[in-house]
Amino acid sequence: MGLKLRKRWLVLLIFGASTLAGGQQVNRSSVASIEALIRSHNYDQALATTRSALQQAPKDFRLWTLDGIVCSLMGNSRDAINAFDQALLLSPSYAPALKGEVQLLYQTHDKRAIPLLERILKADPKDEVAHEMLATLEAGQANCQAANENFLASAAGISSHPDSLEAYGKCLVQTKQLEKAVPVFEKVVALLPDRTYPQYDLAVVLVETKRYESALKTMGPLLKASQPDPDVLSLASEAYEATGDTPKAVSLLRQAIVLDPANASYYSAFAALCLNHESYQVGVDMLNIGLKHVSNDPSLYISRGLLYAQLAQYDLAEEDFKAAERLDSSQSISSYAIDLAELQRNHPDQALAEIHTQLKAHPQSPLLNYLLGKMLWSQGSDEDKKIPAEAMRSVQLALKLKPDMVEARDLLANMYMRSGQYSLAVEQCRLVLEYAPSDQSAIYHLITALRHSGQEEQHKEIPALLKRLSELQQSSLQQETDRKRFKLVEAEAPSAKQNN
Repeated sequence: MGLKLRKRWLVLLIFGASTLAGGQQVNRSSVASIEALIRSHNYDQALATTRSALQQAPKDFRLWTLDGIVCSLMGNSRDAINAFDQALLLSPSYAPALKGEVQLLYQTHDKRAIPLLERILKADPKDEVAHEMLATLEAGQANCQAANENFLASAAGISSHPDSLEAYGKCLVQTKQLEKAVPVFEKVVALLPDRTYPQYDLAVVLVETKRYESALKTMGPLLKASQPDPDVLSLASEAYEATGDTPKAVSLLRQAIVLDPANASYYSAFAALCLNHESYQVGVDMLNIGLKHVSNDPSLYISRGLLYAQLAQYDLAEEDFKAAERLDSSQSISSYAIDLAELQRNHPDQALAEIHTQLKAHPQSPLLNYLLGKMLWSQGSDEDKKIPAEAMRSVQLALKLKPDMVEARDLLANMYMRSGQYSLAVEQCRLVLEYAPSDQSAIYHLITALRHSGQEEQHKEIPALLKRLSELQQSSLQQETDRKRFKLVEAEAPSAKQNN
């Protein structure tokens, strides 16, 4: 929110504090004296006078409010908040005390300001400053639905505040109101013509709304920079591909990769271009380079596996799918599982003992039985065809207790494949996809199992499954890219996206 507006609000609350002083224990002359001292910036004397008056009238909430105001002006936030709290204990709806405390809490984005702002708005629903403050804090708490309503209620005020507009625009994007977000980001660009991050931000929304030509026009000055931001190059590549200019899209994406070779999303985007244009080997070559820089990103292995499959190099594709699964931390389905995985990494025997202890107390827990099976499974190697009987029993019990536990079915399918029981693996994969049609692990397990099933009729399913997996992979990568784009703007707006 604008600094001038905040100062204006502070001035109003200072003199609002004593406007209604009549009828309190303290007389008007004392209040007038304190006000005069504040106006002359004689804060030490103002504080001394206020404290003296409080000794005579310790339950006068207006005096406590003036005490808070003086402490605030002197930079003593802790004492100021304590004074405002005391005033609000005596008079919970007293606007100057509410606004004084909110002013201090808001400066540090303290969420304790939220209920105070709600009290202010209950008394005065048309207070645009309070609406704007509340909206900004709600946006910071990821409560975008409520933030949007309050930003809308302060529309006139925020029209000249780029930081509030930026937060409003982001919340509109997060709540899928992309069309409404476009004019909001256009205002930010107009307010900050010398900054580049608003242009990037606007271009992101324009691409999301499929206004590719407008997005490219917006990014024009950014692309002409001596060293363009690789994120801008990647976004422009997406826009050029959508307009049918694939050579330009490829060129810009290559440039982004050169500038930031450790960014996995650029390689995944390049792989998607190669899949769409049947340039499979070119994609494999680029991902080979990418995996030298980023060896722990499962999306790169899935992308390369898809390219290998299109080249009919199924053994290599299977190896990449297995690598992706080993790296995919999403299989840890609870905070307990994550802690257990960390313990297993360094002390596997201790981790096993821990889960056995938990199972004695909770033998019917699907999660614990699944985790035991997974832990025992992970101790073997890919070459080991023998599955520990306890591991198999634990996973099967987990599924008996919770049939829709797709993580356990994925694991059971993997166990069946390792032991050569491909028909049973196919059955488990199909069950997973009934519960979770977008489960990528189940799809590449199913591709592998069908390939080894020995049934020619089942082999015919593989091309359609590869297409489905490719579409899911590209969709999930696009969602992750979009999420990171807006997060990046919020985190780095003052530096990374402004002029060098």
